[in-house]
Amino acid sequence: MTSVAEPRVEPRSLILEELHSCISAVPESQLLAARHALLSAQRVFTVGAGRSGLALKMAAMRWMHLGLEVHVAGEVTTPAILSGDLLVVASGSGSTSGAVQAAQVAKNAGAKLLAITTAPASPLSLLADWQIVIPAVTKQDHDGSISQQYAGSLFEQSVLLLTDAIFFQLWRERGESAADLWKRHANLE
Repeated sequence: MTSVAEPRVEPRSLILEELHSCISAVPESQLLAARHALLSAQRVFTVGAGRSGLALKMAAMRWMHLGLEVHVAGEVTTPAILSGDLLVVASGSGSTSGAVQAAQVAKNAGAKLLAITTAPASPLSLLADWQIVIPAVTKQDHDGSISQQYAGSLFEQSVLLLTDAIFFQLWRERGESAADLWKRHANLE
C-alpha cells in the first residue's frame, strides 16, 4: 500500500510564513509598552535560558547602541538590579526556573519586569509589569499544530525579530543617525 506524501514546503518559505503570522499577531500596544518600559528605566537587564537568552543578548547589544545602559544577567560585570531598573525576561513557557527566580529577585529589589512569553498566565507573567505574548509554541510542544519548526524555534526567532522591531522604532523616534550609533559599537573586536 502506498501513502500519499505530504506536499513539501521549502524551509525558508515555511519559516518566513510562520514568522510573519506569529509576529503580526502580537498587539502593537504590547510593543509600545515595551518601548516605554525601556526608555523609563534607569538601567536594563536581560535574562533568558538557551536560545531565548541568546536572542536577548542580541537585543541588549542593540539597545546599548541606542545609548541605554544594558546588562546581561550572569555576566561577571553585571551589577545588582535595583529599584528603577527594568528586567527583560524571555521564557516561552513562562515557567523556566532560572527565569522565574531572576524575575522574583528583580521584583523584590523594586525593579520592573517585562516578560516575553507564550504563556500569559504563567508564573513569569504573573510577576510582570508588562508582557509581550508571542503566539508560538514552547519547546515542550511537539504536535506541530502551530509551528512545523523544531522545539521553540518560532518563539526564539520571534523574540529576536520583535526586539529588533522595538530597537528600530526607538532609533527612529530618537532621530540619531547610523553614524551616531556606530560610535557606541564595540571597537575591541
